[in-house]
Amino acid sequence: MPRNSPRHSPRNGSGKSPRYRDVLRTPEFMPLFLASSAQVAAQTFSGLGLATLVFRATGSPLLSALAMFGPALAQLVGATTLLSAADRLPPRAALTTLALVFAAGTAVQAIPGLPVAAAFAVLFLQGLVGSVGGGVRYGLLTEILPRERYLIGRSVMNMAVGVCQIAGFATGGLLLALLSPRGTLLAGAALHVLGAIAARAGLSRRAPRATGRASAAATWRTNVRLWASRPRRHTYLALWVPNGLVVGCESLFVPYAPERAGLLFACAAAGMLAGDTVVGRFAPPAWRARLAAPLQALLAAPYLLFVLRPGPALALAAVTVSAVGYSASLLYQERLTALVPDELSGHALGLHTSGMLALQGLGAALAGALAQLTSPATAMTLLAAGSLAVNLALVLTERPPGTRPRDTRPADPACPAAHGGRR
Repeated sequence: MPRNSPRHSPRNGSGKSPRYRDVLRTPEFMPLFLASSAQVAAQTFSGLGLATLVFRATGSPLLSALAMFGPALAQLVGATTLLSAADRLPPRAALTTLALVFAAGTAVQAIPGLPVAAAFAVLFLQGLVGSVGGGVRYGLLTEILPRERYLIGRSVMNMAVGVCQIAGFATGGLLLALLSPRGTLLAGAALHVLGAIAARAGLSRRAPRATGRASAAATWRTNVRLWASRPRRHTYLALWVPNGLVVGCESLFVPYAPERAGLLFACAAAGMLAGDTVVGRFAPPAWRARLAAPLQALLAAPYLLFVLRPGPALALAAVTVSAVGYSASLLYQERLTALVPDELSGHALGLHTSGMLALQGLGAALAGALAQLTSPATAMTLLAAGSLAVNLALVLTERPPGTRPRDTRPADPACPAAHGGRR
C-alpha cells in the first residue's frame, strides 16, 4: 500500500496521536503479535525445561547456562551467513515454516536418551534460523504499520516480550513441577505450532521485499553496506553495547540475592513495561531524538549503587528505575528504520536483533567472569560504569541531526539485496 494512502496518516480519525487501539486494530498486526508472543513464551519455558534437563544429566552449571544462552550466541553466526534471506522470503510462508522448525526441534530435544551433544546441535540450528526469523518478523512490521506508527507498534511488541517472559518462566516452573523437563519441552513445541497457525491463518500473502538468491556472500555485502554508514553504525552500537552490559548486571541477580532473585527479575520486567508504555504512547516526536541517550544513561546509573551492597528495598527500587531506561531501545529502533532503505528493512532489523541477543549473551558471560574474580555486586558496578562510558562516548561522537539521515543511494548492482524493493 502506498505511503501516501489514508491508512498512513500520522493521526487517527479523532485528530489525536496514534494510540495502542489504533495499532491493535491495524489489519494483520494482531496475527503477527500473537505469533511473536507465542514464540517468546514457548522459547522461555522450553528453554527452562532444556536447562533443567541438561543440568540433571551433566551437573554442569555452565552447560545449563549455555542451554539458555546458546541460541542467542548462535544468532551471531546466522547474522553473518543467513540474514540476507530475511528480505528474500515471502513473510507469511517464512514465519509459518520457521515456527514449525522450532516446534520440531523442541520436540526432538524431548526424546528420551537424546545425547546432550545432540540437544545442543539442535539448539544451535534453532539459533541460526532464529536470526532469519527476527528479520522477517520486524521487516513485516514495517509493512503492516506506517512509519509514523512503528514506534508505538514496536512498543506493543516489546511489552509483549516482557509479559511473555514473565508468564513463560512462571508457566515453565509450573510445568516442571506438574510434568517433567521433557513434558515442558513438548508443551513448548505445541505452543510453537499455535504460533505457526496464527501466522498462516492471519497474515496475507506478500511478495519478498528483495529479489536475488540468499547466500553468505549476499549477507556479508549487505552487512558491509549497512555498517558503512556512520549514522547506522552509531545506532547499532547504541542498540547493542550499553544494553548488553546492563543485561550482564541482571544475569547476576541469582548470585547476588538468591532468595530475592525472582522479585528482582519481576521488578525489572515491571520497569521495562512502564518505560515502554510511557515512551511508546506519550513521547512527543520532537523529544525522541533527545530522550534516547538520557534514558540509556538511566538504564545503567542505578546499578552504581550496588557498590554499597544495598538492602532489599533499595536494590528493588534501583532495578525498577533502571529498567525504565530500556525504552531507549524503542527510540533507537525507530531511528534505525528511518536510516535504511525499505528493501533492506528486514535485514537491518534482523541484524539489530541478532546483535542485541549476542551482546546480551556476551554481557552475561563477562558478568560471570568478573563476579568470579571479584563479587556479584562489584561486577554489577563495573558493568554499569562501562555502559555509562559507552553511552557517553556515543553521545560525544554522534553526528549532528540532518546529515544524511537515510541511505538514498540507488540500488547497488553488486548488492543483490538492493534490488526488488516492493514499496
